[in-house]
Amino acid sequence: MKYHDSIKAADNIMVLAVAQLKKWQLAISPINYAVAYEYYKKNNTCLIELIEQELKLNDSLSNFFMENLYKEQLLEQSKFREEIISDLSQLLSTSQKNNQQSSLCAQTLIYELDKNIPLLLSTDIAHVNLAITTLQQATDSFKQQQAQLAEQLEESQQKNEKLSVELAQIRQEMNIDPVTGLFNQKAMISHIDSWQKEEQCSITAILVRIVDFNKLNQQFGILFSDVILAKIASKVASYVNDSGLPVRLGYDEFILFLPNINTDVASEIGNKIRQSISKMRFVSAKSTVEIPQMAINFSANQKPAHEDISVFIEKMRAKL
Repeated sequence: MKYHDSIKAADNIMVLAVAQLKKWQLAISPINYAVAYEYYKKNNTCLIELIEQELKLNDSLSNFFMENLYKEQLLEQSKFREEIISDLSQLLSTSQKNNQQSSLCAQTLIYELDKNIPLLLSTDIAHVNLAITTLQQATDSFKQQQAQLAEQLEESQQKNEKLSVELAQIRQEMNIDPVTGLFNQKAMISHIDSWQKEEQCSITAILVRIVDFNKLNQQFGILFSDVILAKIASKVASYVNDSGLPVRLGYDEFILFLPNINTDVASEIGNKIRQSISKMRFVSAKSTVEIPQMAINFSANQKPAHEDISVFIEKMRAKL
């Protein structure tokens, strides 16, 4: 990240940022420090609101929350945004230019028609021949200009299709958790909002939490634990068909949203997930040490139609 503060101002913010991390009981890692620094700069209102909202809900900030906040609010995606904006601006400018050129061509042809059609009715053969020649030149010019516009239109169409693909890819990346490949909370909110707009659509959720996963993280490190996390996430998501939504909710938490499924069926699915996770075995390739058997807790509930999603999730967490 690039900061443009004076040395004195940066030093002051640094002291406050470090103190804030201690208050939040977070390690002074590069990611945590960057978020705390931005928090005290007071320029990013969205970041501040997200932190305050999280503190109200959970009374603390997790490393998982800080990582997501860093990726969404601070990680420099500005280059991509600038490229997209530049491409869109160029595409719009080209489209406007082509429209203006096409309009001018049509106006020129209409002008020549209006001017020369009366001459065609003249008894003077010279006037008639002149009108025919002029109209022939005007139509030839119009055809040539239209052919050029057609080429430019095809080129713009190709750029538009390429841009659409890029936008679809980045939209997908923005909705996916990079560690597990599951949907993130941003995608969750969007899907839930969409489902709730549909009539006769009930939503049942299964909240899954890995038991004592922090111990595994502390013993084997974050890189190894992320591999285990991804494998467990894949197993959890395998119990959701295309109509459902598997989400990484927290560092060691997943939630599965199932439309039009009752709580009894959701509980059966939760039990199957628990049994399948208990059968999974992991071995460290480096040390050939067998990883302790993994286990999960889960709760299954139907979401009240008008209940806020964050309130609903907190109620589910309380039942674990």
